[in-house]
Amino acid sequence: MRRDTTTLGTTHSKDHTHVRIAARFARTLAFAAIAGAPLGGCGALHVFAPTEVQRGVIVEPDALKELIPGTSSRADAIAVLGSPTAKATFDDNKWIYIGQITSTRIGRTPGIEQQQVVVLTFDQGGTLRDVHKLTKDDGKQLAMNPGMTPSPGSEANFMQQLLGNVGKFSPAGLPGAGASGPSSGVGFGSNTGNSLR
Repeated sequence: MRRDTTTLGTTHSKDHTHVRIAARFARTLAFAAIAGAPLGGCGALHVFAPTEVQRGVIVEPDALKELIPGTSSRADAIAVLGSPTAKATFDDNKWIYIGQITSTRIGRTPGIEQQQVVVLTFDQGGTLRDVHKLTKDDGKQLAMNPGMTPSPGSEANFMQQLLGNVGKFSPAGLPGAGASGPSSGVGFGSNTGNSLR
């Protein structure tokens, strides 16, 4: 009888070991699933891929082919390209479509991948007369002016700016505040009941 108990105990011990291994494996899989869930849609290399952002309207070449100068109208332009990004300041007959695609680069600074401006010129009757397209290559780099913009007023140095208001500020409603001092009747010790005079 004792031999059967040992055999049963050994069998029970083996089953218990298999259960522990299966439980450990299940915990490992669950941890991997939970830890990997946020990255599952990204992919390991997608984290380092640039993120592209489109702003404005990027006009496709096939869409421009549908607009024919001399026959297309403003309604045709809206149907094909949508509403313009802007109209010329002093000429409602010039419609401007501005678009740009940027992507993140090293250090998370945006880089311009694609940039374009399409200008549609209409006559007084609303018929398309000219289509002009500009790209990133047509742009010009402008240098910043190294000077400072003058502002009217006094020229105060750093210490004057830092200490300029010391002694000039006194919060309303505190004892001693205001031009007439503590006897002004306004503040915490006032018997008038109205501290907002």
